[in-house]
Amino acid sequence: MNNLNLLNERKKTAAKLTRSSKIIKSIIQAIQDKKGEQIVSLDLRKIPEAVSDFFIICEASNNNQLRAIADNIEKEVKEKCDDTPYKHEGRQAEQWILIDYVNVVVHIMLPEPRKFYNLEELWSDAPSMSHHE
Repeated sequence: MNNLNLLNERKKTAAKLTRSSKIIKSIIQAIQDKKGEQIVSLDLRKIPEAVSDFFIICEASNNNQLRAIADNIEKEVKEKCDDTPYKHEGRQAEQWILIDYVNVVVHIMLPEPRKFYNLEELWSDAPSMSHHE
């Protein structure tokens, strides 16, 4: 399946996504399993210019944890949801890893980039929810 067909197929499921959807629960659990901190989900469904339905943002304390969280998310979503990322970026820079599942985009960040980019403030029109164990 080419990328455009894959993208269109994934967008068809967008209306069904909620915070209790399996993929979102799997991502949050994968982050918690690797001790990710400051986990927040942003519901972007009612924001017309949003590139996704949900952002999930978390913080890692170091590069090793950053990679471990990203790897665990991809592993858990594949096992539990049979889904793979459409795209992922940032593994080389190891400051901010983005995993794009089209309808859900995960941002795993070190403290400094998270503070600098402040995605929660940038998307402050979106309802947010903190996820603590």
